[in-house]
Amino acid sequence: MVGIILASHGVFAEGILQSGEMIVGEQENVKAVTLLPSEGPDDIRRKMEEAIATFDSDEVLFLVDLWGGTPFNQANTLFEDHKDKWAIVAGLNLGMLIESFTGRFSMDKAQDIAASIVVVAKDSVKVRPESLQPAEAAVETESEEPNHPLPEGTVVGTGKIDIRLARVDSRLLHGQVATAWSKDVKPTRIIVVSDEVSKDKLRKNLITQASPPGIKANVIPIDKMIEIAKDPRFGKTSALLLFENPHDALRVIEGGVEIEEINVGSMAHSEGKVMINNVLSVNEKDVETFKKLKNHGIKFDVRKVPSDQSKDIWPMLKKTKFVD
Repeated sequence: MVGIILASHGVFAEGILQSGEMIVGEQENVKAVTLLPSEGPDDIRRKMEEAIATFDSDEVLFLVDLWGGTPFNQANTLFEDHKDKWAIVAGLNLGMLIESFTGRFSMDKAQDIAASIVVVAKDSVKVRPESLQPAEAAVETESEEPNHPLPEGTVVGTGKIDIRLARVDSRLLHGQVATAWSKDVKPTRIIVVSDEVSKDKLRKNLITQASPPGIKANVIPIDKMIEIAKDPRFGKTSALLLFENPHDALRVIEGGVEIEEINVGSMAHSEGKVMINNVLSVNEKDVETFKKLKNHGIKFDVRKVPSDQSKDIWPMLKKTKFVD
């Protein structure tokens, strides 16, 4: 796996590595090196060399904070003898880092990853009010959904929405979903399915604004999701469904929406609930709902991020007082 060095003035590199691993999961072959106020160029160069020595790959990607700064300059001197395999990208931000982590699963060349993350790094820079954002020309591809209303009964693509991931997550659309899961399942839409949230104008706005570049986000009530699943106009839609709780997921499935597996990401703790791992809390009603989902043939995948090992929820539930 490509080795990654994060290099910065001060402890920025260490902090952004922690943030990246919170979203994507713990990473191998990644080191943060820092230039502290009391140190000089030789110190950070030595740290870089020590970090490289720990990697099990001769492909190395440097992500540095500032072009022309000391971390960049020292990385550049090391790069001179490895121009065929190494790469340096300056302007380190969290979007770039997450993309480099996920890119290592499909690319084994540092320079390929470097090329892929530049666009993502730029797209991560957004501003509100939106009028301050530089205008960019929209590019339409064959795989895109129709961008104009269609008459009822029109069959688009397969005539059936492609549900690529159905996830129960009390936090709904947050960093792990907007980056790691979106990168993994590649949806055209992230759809939050909730009667409660669909009535909350503020939460709806926050969710739609948090959508990652190139992906639309919608908040719809449960009945609307059931309606969409039967509408042939959504045949080119690839969806990542988010449910705030398993009860909403059950209602959607009982309404005829075809879902084979549910990813259980997080369920917030509250009074009367029992912790079954560090991010999942359940009460008796939750357990009964999971039983009903199981009776519908639903499989369960307990994972915070795609890189986590998939776990079955039933051994966890059996530890509670709610399962015989």
